[in-house]
Amino acid sequence: MNDDSFDVVFIGGGPGGYVGAIKAAQLGLRTACVEMRGTLGGTCLNVGCIPSKALLQSSHLYHKAEAEFAQHGIKTTGLSLDLKAMMARKAQVVGDLTTGIEGLFKKNEVEYILGRGTITSPGTVQVALKAGGERNLTAESIVIATGSDVMSLPGVEFDEKTIVSSTGALSLSKVPKHLVIIGGGYIGLEMGSVWGRLGAKITVVEFLDRITPGMDGELSRNLQRSLANQGMEFRLSTKVTGVKKARDGVELTLEPAKGGDSETLKANVVLVSIGRKPFTDGMGLAEVGVAMDERGFIPVDEDYQTNVAGIFAIGDVLPDRPMLAHKAEDEGVVVAEKIAGHAGAVNYDAIPGVCYTWPEVATVGKSEEELKEAGIAYNKGGFNFAANSRTRSSGDQSGGFVKLLADKETDRLLGAHIIGADAGTMIAELVLALEMGASSEDIALTCHAHPTLNEAVKEAALAVTGKPLNS
Repeated sequence: MNDDSFDVVFIGGGPGGYVGAIKAAQLGLRTACVEMRGTLGGTCLNVGCIPSKALLQSSHLYHKAEAEFAQHGIKTTGLSLDLKAMMARKAQVVGDLTTGIEGLFKKNEVEYILGRGTITSPGTVQVALKAGGERNLTAESIVIATGSDVMSLPGVEFDEKTIVSSTGALSLSKVPKHLVIIGGGYIGLEMGSVWGRLGAKITVVEFLDRITPGMDGELSRNLQRSLANQGMEFRLSTKVTGVKKARDGVELTLEPAKGGDSETLKANVVLVSIGRKPFTDGMGLAEVGVAMDERGFIPVDEDYQTNVAGIFAIGDVLPDRPMLAHKAEDEGVVVAEKIAGHAGAVNYDAIPGVCYTWPEVATVGKSEEELKEAGIAYNKGGFNFAANSRTRSSGDQSGGFVKLLADKETDRLLGAHIIGADAGTMIAELVLALEMGASSEDIALTCHAHPTLNEAVKEAALAVTGKPLNS
């Protein structure tokens, strides 16, 4: 086997690509990963999950120092914001993690090729090297793991200063007086939380009549109420018909979603956060016959193979599946196992989703709306964090609750939904319960340490059968 011949080549070094490449190498396959960004980790690590969580943590601490420390007997004077230092910490976190992946590649003998990959034929990847020149790689299997890119409104161009995508929103040079967010999804609400805590006025404009449309309705309503109490304003059932730069910022034209008179809304910065699209352009896919839908998504079979033998796809480029880093990682592992001749599967009914606002929101499985639409009879149990000992002792005022949905006949867990402090961590035991087919009784009979937030999960499970102990 020559230097340009591999068993498998992953195109894209994001969560799906780099995890899949490591797993393939561990299974004995000669593996390469082609990445054009210049740093590994994809959108998630470079301009998504990780830098946003770094800023969410920093801004949360700033807000607590400003508004909550006093109740704990901690008095602060002269509190001030050093945005430059906050951004430097964010960059350090990202840099440490990206270089860490390079270390993992070396440890597992994955060849990291820096450049843009194009599939020129089944089994061949041409790489335009970032350093200049090109390499022509051959591989028995090629995995498309190129992720997704931000979507924009028609006719609206990002300058990443006053009209920004989520990427630009992570690196503003100063706190805007008024930040308007177009789109009421997870990403927009998280970035609104960051800048709102630091002093910006936040207005969210959403076309639908609710925020976070894919979320369980009860959680969505409670999240909106909580964010509104923090000062976030919402313009629901409203469409944006125009965005143009003005002398002192940006001017938006709004109309009711169902039609009506227009109005003008002015802002210093506008964040367009209306979703993401698959990154599949310019890869030679159409030329080699890989089927794509009208939006650029790539259908695959149960082995993640496209309609062209030997070409696979995972992650955000797949249709009708959540665009989540951890989902892509699982798919990366499974596609590597399949290529190596092993068995593997992803349970898409047990993929958690987390919105890292405060309170956090975490969900897994079916919502009440989905169960009703499917005609599935269920029992519901809930427990409010206000009655949880750890919540009271910590002084957390975000409120929230745990809600569990179980099959009415078998008691098997169907869905779990949490809004409250550290919901993203708490959801893990419920993902495991769903994966293993546990019942609400199984959860209720599991001993939970006291005092912990997760005791609310046990109480919600007890409430499914109407027998909670602490409410």
